[in-house]
Amino acid sequence: MAGIGRPVSLGKIVKGIKQLKKDIIVEYHSHAGPGFSMASILEVCQNGCDYVDAAVAPLSWGTGHADIIAVQEMLKDAGFKVKEINMEGYMEVRSGIQAMLDEWMKYYCPAANRLDNSLLVKPGLPGGMMGSLMTDLEENLSSLNKWKVKNGQPELNTDQLLVKLFDEVAYVWPKVGYPPLVTPFSQYVKNLALMNVMLMEKGKKRWEMIPDQIWDMILGKSGKLPGEVDEEIKALAAAQGRIFVTDDPQGNYPDCLDEFRAKMKENGWETGPDDEELFEYAMHPAQYETFKSGKAKADFLADLEKRKAAAEAPAAGNQPSVITVNVNGQVYKLDISYTDELPAASAGSAAKATGEGEGIAAPISGKFYLTKEPSEVAHKVGDFVKQGETICYIEAMKINNAIAAEFDGVITAILPSNGDSVEEDDIIVKVARA
Repeated sequence: MAGIGRPVSLGKIVKGIKQLKKDIIVEYHSHAGPGFSMASILEVCQNGCDYVDAAVAPLSWGTGHADIIAVQEMLKDAGFKVKEINMEGYMEVRSGIQAMLDEWMKYYCPAANRLDNSLLVKPGLPGGMMGSLMTDLEENLSSLNKWKVKNGQPELNTDQLLVKLFDEVAYVWPKVGYPPLVTPFSQYVKNLALMNVMLMEKGKKRWEMIPDQIWDMILGKSGKLPGEVDEEIKALAAAQGRIFVTDDPQGNYPDCLDEFRAKMKENGWETGPDDEELFEYAMHPAQYETFKSGKAKADFLADLEKRKAAAEAPAAGNQPSVITVNVNGQVYKLDISYTDELPAASAGSAAKATGEGEGIAAPISGKFYLTKEPSEVAHKVGDFVKQGETICYIEAMKINNAIAAEFDGVITAILPSNGDSVEEDDIIVKVARA
């Protein structure tokens, strides 16, 4: 799906698998992104592949799979025995997907996601990554261009940033040991590349911002990487006191399910069929709690309204400045802004912002969290923190970025609430020097 495996090479791989063990089942899964998918599907089938993943319009092609109708007709023409398509079912699914896109997904899926893109061949990113990548570009480009305007530099457009990002992915991937470009490692490589690009565009150095989750991958906490980590990264790890490990990676993740199960029971939350809700909570505790409180849905609906308003571009003076959202009986009042300026702060927000001290700015746009897991104790106003100590986190591009104290001191203000969206360079915490 990343275009790393080309049609003939993939055919050889499938043939080798079948020669080694005839009865092994081979399933081929390929996004259409870089443009090789139809040729690859034909090659793998001619060499013994048993199943092929396909998609239904309007999600087929582009960064999705090839469409099932085209795949079926190609394979029938090549002499393969394939099942017929239930066209009534196909059209029902197609209509349902289109309705979802029309209702809200169109506000979140950039048009470029729907196109094949041969630029994906160089960085080797999976086609499925283009969706989150283009959304990340949209958010970070806006933030970067604000900085450029403020500093008298020419703005970048999406294509310029995209090419810079793809070049950086191709540079970063071997440096961090060629991690497999599948979730979550593909996100890690892309995120690290994007952070590097953003830093360098602002005159800073590469590698200044590597979140702990990405370090864990580099250090081998998820298992041995296929390649050797570059000496530059090893030196950076040593300078930060980080140790490479070769132990069984499962040892880094002790069984905490009983703790999460107890918390769910305490809150009256069902663990779900096959404990799937329990698993979700254990995997993403902060986000799960925001979801269960209704805040996540309220934030989404507010963001959706903002995007709809911007798309419809109503006449000046007709734009709503406040909307009310009802989530499971809980009413949220939400301020809307149509400019780069945030709405006026509420009395509660203003009260939080009165702390004296030096501000710590968000290094990246994202969601603000005081902790990344329930076992952590959240910092509060009045706490003493040492230089380098983690105060809070900003979740961006599916990564929790630790925000550390820049000097010893006392926290005098924590400005956002847990789960709030923050922009790059927003002051999030104030600390008075000791």
